[in-house]
Amino acid sequence: MKKKTLNDLSELKMVFSTDPEAISPQEREPDQPAAGTPYPKQTIRISLDRKHRAGKEVTLLEGFELTALELESMAKKLKTQCGIGGSIDQGLILLQGDQRKKLPPMLQKMGFKKIRVIA
Repeated sequence: MKKKTLNDLSELKMVFSTDPEAISPQEREPDQPAAGTPYPKQTIRISLDRKHRAGKEVTLLEGFELTALELESMAKKLKTQCGIGGSIDQGLILLQGDQRKKLPPMLQKMGFKKIRVIA
């Protein structure tokens, strides 16, 4: 019986790999567009809230028509760009402090067109 060499092993098909580049381009799934409303058509409202927060200011962002996963990634991007903390609560993105001046340019760069800042 012949001993297997590296050349013989390369002919075997890969069964499992964690490397995303290991999948050939033909086997990859095509990128699916987001199921929600496109960003330019969504109206985002930015407001400041102090109620039930021991006097601390929180910036609320509402009007996103995204899935829960997309909303989490959006919140993470905004928190990182502002350099602050925050969370998601019932479809709203809460950001610590008054961020009403910083957020509109960031959202416009992401593709949102209709942005309302409520004073």
